[in-house]
Amino acid sequence: MLFDHRVYTVRPGTLKEQLELYEKYGLSAQKRHLGDPFAFLIHSEGDTKNTYVHIWVYQDEEDRKRKRASLYADPEWQNYNKMNKEAGYLLNQDIRLMSAAPFVKR
Repeated sequence: MLFDHRVYTVRPGTLKEQLELYEKYGLSAQKRHLGDPFAFLIHSEGDTKNTYVHIWVYQDEEDRKRKRASLYADPEWQNYNKMNKEAGYLLNQDIRLMSAAPFVKR
């Protein structure tokens, strides 16, 4: 199992707008190709209040590549990416591909 752990940092004061943009224009396309996220988390306090995290789960790297290629080819997702870039809320994206430790059984 492969976990795609993503941390996004947005401009201060724009988290609400970023999440609204994603929910309205990006979420349905992403769920259509990737399924439901394992987690979608919002930081609300401290130094990380301008960040959010989402985690997607794949069978392996090939499953991830196949699903993400399908997502990137989707016109709805392409439109969301264009709108996201134009909005300018996003400052940073940190992606970490992770596997469960050997002693964790799922």
